[in-house]
Amino acid sequence: GGRGICNKIFWDEVPKGVGAFDPENKLIFMTGPTTATGIPTGGRAVMTGISPCTLPEQYSYGSIGGWIGTVLKYAGYDGFILEGKAPAPVYLLIEDDKVQFLDASPIWGQVVSVTQESIRLAHGADIHSMVIGPAGEHLHRNASITTSNDNTFARAGFGAVFGSKNLKAMAFRGSGKIKAADMEKVFELRKTVGRPERQPNPPVMRESMGHVSNSFPHQWKNGSYACSPGCNSRCQRLLMDSKSPFTGGKVSQTEKCVSVLAFNYTYEHPWGASLFVLDEKNPRTLGQQKSFPHGPDKTDPDWEICSEVYKGDRMDLWGPDFDRGALMMELANEYGIDKWEMIIHYFTWLAMAKKEGLLTDLDFGMEVDVENPAFVRHFIDSMTYRTGIGDIFAEGMARAIRTLGKEKYGDTIYQGRVNQDGVRLDIPVSLEAAWGYSAHWQGRGFQSTPKWLWVANALNTMVNTRDCFNSGHMHVTPDDVRQFLADGPSYSDLLIQRVMENEGASMIKDSVTTCEWQSPDIVWHDMELQMYQAATGDDSMTKEKLDEFAVRSRLLYRAILMRNFGRCRDLEAENVYPFLTYPDPWGEVDTWDEWNDTVDRYYKANHWDPATGWPYRETWERYGLKDVADEMEKLGMLPSPGQAYQRKPDPSVRQEV
Repeated sequence: GGRGICNKIFWDEVPKGVGAFDPENKLIFMTGPTTATGIPTGGRAVMTGISPCTLPEQYSYGSIGGWIGTVLKYAGYDGFILEGKAPAPVYLLIEDDKVQFLDASPIWGQVVSVTQESIRLAHGADIHSMVIGPAGEHLHRNASITTSNDNTFARAGFGAVFGSKNLKAMAFRGSGKIKAADMEKVFELRKTVGRPERQPNPPVMRESMGHVSNSFPHQWKNGSYACSPGCNSRCQRLLMDSKSPFTGGKVSQTEKCVSVLAFNYTYEHPWGASLFVLDEKNPRTLGQQKSFPHGPDKTDPDWEICSEVYKGDRMDLWGPDFDRGALMMELANEYGIDKWEMIIHYFTWLAMAKKEGLLTDLDFGMEVDVENPAFVRHFIDSMTYRTGIGDIFAEGMARAIRTLGKEKYGDTIYQGRVNQDGVRLDIPVSLEAAWGYSAHWQGRGFQSTPKWLWVANALNTMVNTRDCFNSGHMHVTPDDVRQFLADGPSYSDLLIQRVMENEGASMIKDSVTTCEWQSPDIVWHDMELQMYQAATGDDSMTKEKLDEFAVRSRLLYRAILMRNFGRCRDLEAENVYPFLTYPDPWGEVDTWDEWNDTVDRYYKANHWDPATGWPYRETWERYGLKDVADEMEKLGMLPSPGQAYQRKPDPSVRQEV
């Protein structure tokens, strides 16, 4: 199910040459076997298609919670494919076997919450929807799609693809039922997955906002809830009773993980090893949301490794202001813009570029001041509606920088980054990591991470088309970390193995489906298998078969990128490398030779040609993809083993002529 099916459909149906905004681009939405079964985290679904915000445009993906996947299955469907373009704005209404395209002209132009309410008023309170805001209508390349309970497809920019198809919204009602094949197993999973679960709680007043480095005093009302039916994690953090920028009244909004920096960006996000490094005594992974009723186990001999914290580098981009942060978040919600890119790419760039004196020749329509709520609103408005200079930025930050001039507006060094020891460290004014996306666990600028993790994350990013950490966070043991450090992060075969396992886990999460906040559980290796078996009753499925499926689906993803978008080693290695040359908080960088040695190891471990990054015929056929191998041979993309390979010189070093 999920992304595995999406990859197959796209490979079969979408040829080379289709762009993100072409009618031929297909948005493929799929549920998975666990969807609507009551299995914890099984409420999720996946969408894939050509992304408008990836640079260059490429096939990408996103996953989403909420009720959409569940209600779609209640209506009798496992998924749908959107293609073509309506002659005028429409929304799609699916009610069991009745499917209608309805006139959306009355709701075209409405913000997200008003659109959702309009659909509820027209079709009843039990309707579930996913909609775009004005940003999607105006083809902002970072536009999101938002469900009725504030879950989003955001990072791939699929909201703009909705807009390009004149599709304002989709609404769903289903009267059917879904029953898992093994209900006894479902009940067992509900007692074990994610335990001890985060309990429901009445709203409480918090006394501060921000993470360990950026915390500042402020009272605000907070609640927790589950994003999708059947989930026991309740990881969604509800920021309640903030001020609406449209009505002035009180609104509640879901505070995503990145939102905390909208309120204060004095320091970058801290490094906390417990998000990635765990063992049986302290099994907290990123988002598993396993609370500690009695506190963490400090008798653990690996406690020092599991509990390591680095508070982050000082960036001094904007100071604490709760109301300004809430304004930024609510505008992103209502206009339908990816919060991550808005905070970590747009506004960090505005802050750093202003401090470095780069903006004097650009007309923003008012003085650039990221600490001024009036400017925050003015800039977001201009991007959303493509007015003035906002038209350039609606193309996405990476494209905007290239339009303005990358050497000046992207590569100029920001002088204000200082680590915890008081050492100034270089960082460019643009926190672009790869494929046009801003940094995410890349070790510098946004989140402090040690070299072993950012090298691993760079590999994950290299073979993807987007920020892949919606379902791709690394989970390793303390012994793994010791071995990474003993080998050297750029030369560790174990690190390569863990990266590949993590990529497989990501594909399984997006196909079974499960959630990044619970999966994988490093001390419960067959959790996803048990979920699949409970949903389907297929006891012939094994962990080995599931892992084999993940490799096959990853290979099909790679085949799409090769055939449709020309993916190869040079494109991948050179796209990711530049950001690795800036120091992490401890002064570590990757040299061109270190990075390429790592890439060599990765390609060879996958049985791909190190010269091109293309799999051999034997690799395709081992996983049942002979037809793909034949296609690659026709395209001249089927390398022979043992071909000589000469490494290219460092592209950042000017060569003598």
